[in-house]
Amino acid sequence: MCFRAGFDTMQTGIRPNLARLIMAPKRYCAAACWLMAAATCVWAREPALTRFEFSQVHMGTLFRIVLYAPDVATAARASSAAFARIGRLDDIMTDYRPSSELRTLCRQAGGPPVRVSNDLFRVLAAAQELARRTDGAFDVTVGPIVRLWRWARRQHELPDPERLARARELVGYDKLRVDPEARAAQLMKKGMLLDLGGIAKGYAADEALAILRRHGISSALVAAGGDIAVSGPPPGKEGWRIGIAPLESPSKRPKRYLVLHDAAVSTSGDVEQHIEISGKRYSHIADPKTGLGLLGRRSVTVIAPNATTSDSLATAVSVLGPERGLELIKSTPRAAVLFVEATEQGIRTFAANLSLYSSLSAPGD
Repeated sequence: MCFRAGFDTMQTGIRPNLARLIMAPKRYCAAACWLMAAATCVWAREPALTRFEFSQVHMGTLFRIVLYAPDVATAARASSAAFARIGRLDDIMTDYRPSSELRTLCRQAGGPPVRVSNDLFRVLAAAQELARRTDGAFDVTVGPIVRLWRWARRQHELPDPERLARARELVGYDKLRVDPEARAAQLMKKGMLLDLGGIAKGYAADEALAILRRHGISSALVAAGGDIAVSGPPPGKEGWRIGIAPLESPSKRPKRYLVLHDAAVSTSGDVEQHIEISGKRYSHIADPKTGLGLLGRRSVTVIAPNATTSDSLATAVSVLGPERGLELIKSTPRAAVLFVEATEQGIRTFAANLSLYSSLSAPGD
């Protein structure tokens, strides 16, 4: 579904003046020719753009596409193609469907290298690079642990210690090998499971933007849960205005806004997915090394040139904590972070490189 807003055209007042000049004496010929060329340039400008919005559910979350296009037919074609691309990526990377390429790869864990699709390889290669940089704080082999915590949230009890210990034996980025020349991946231990929840939605948002560009859409926003990727700014605007939900009151109006174009922003937190057991709050984000859900309340917002990067960095910084997390951001080109956590002393805020991007303390106009 979509909606469209009104727009104004800017083509009035050209033809009458031009006609008078064409009929003018010869001495005005040069001026007339110049104005004819200028008027032609005005008429050749791109048509006024209208705002359209579409949404579909993929990868277990609502994907929203907001774009500016000259007409509803162009907008519908572009958004349909983008959603089709997202759907194909969902078929490849989900761990919920046995028929997905990811699950097929996992069933061959402990065996020889497996040739994979270009999309799956690109995501796995990016994940492994970040795993090396974070010494495993970001690790897509965390699948066995993630499954235990999914069960824990449903049952409202901590995972069994023995099962958690067995799961941890299957986790470690050194147990996943990727071969660029063969475009292959190998899971070294039988029983390993991959989980792409910290990177796949960002990659899908990037790919959706690429499809929109191929359809002539230069101003668009793709939102996938906590991941947002944007291309050029809306007409007449500096960029897309994106609010960061406050940790203390996530449902309230944001106090801080970003103004972005040709960039991405991802927020990782536990507002919607957490459990409280024996007075402790456990996040759905698990530390790959300890196997435990992160304790306490925190919100990590990362800005980067693309959503594949911002999505994965947001998860990594959440696990690393503010000190090591900010160092990671500072070592990543054109990345910025806002780290907010609740402590016994109150809300603490850490930030790095936010000056790289425009931000507002209030909505404004």
